[in-house]
Amino acid sequence: MTIAIKPAAPEQSPAIAEMVGQLLAEIMSRIDVKAFNFDRNQTAERLRQFLVDQKYFVFVAEDAGKPVGFIALYESYALYAEGAFGTIAELYVRPQYRSKGVGKKLIGRARELAAAKEWTRLEVTTPPLPQFERTLEFYGKERFTITGGRKLKAGL
Repeated sequence: MTIAIKPAAPEQSPAIAEMVGQLLAEIMSRIDVKAFNFDRNQTAERLRQFLVDQKYFVFVAEDAGKPVGFIALYESYALYAEGAFGTIAELYVRPQYRSKGVGKKLIGRARELAAAKEWTRLEVTTPPLPQFERTLEFYGKERFTITGGRKLKAGL
């Protein structure tokens, strides 16, 4: 297995959208709540437009040209963060590729982008615990620390 990490191209949007659907289905299955509305075609089109507009930074992990994972980030701003920083919106690795260093490589590529953009930090919100204890352990190994609080949302 040779994993290559490459910037996503707009034409890869359908394949990445498929993995987004798998990620969301996995989260909802574990928490037993329909927390997301997912439409593959709409997600693919939204992602394609985000990439074209350069609003979203996506890197794809490939094994022999086949997408096996991805990480998506966007630039955020906050006074508490002392300026611009990166937010990891999604990180997904297909189950058969987990615990094989793919996620670590994706985080490494995100760190390279962060350094190039001169972001002050990377932030990520993990799904609810304890169902995602392994996810929290993964980020801990990658030097992320818990900052407190919970992510909340209000529909508009």
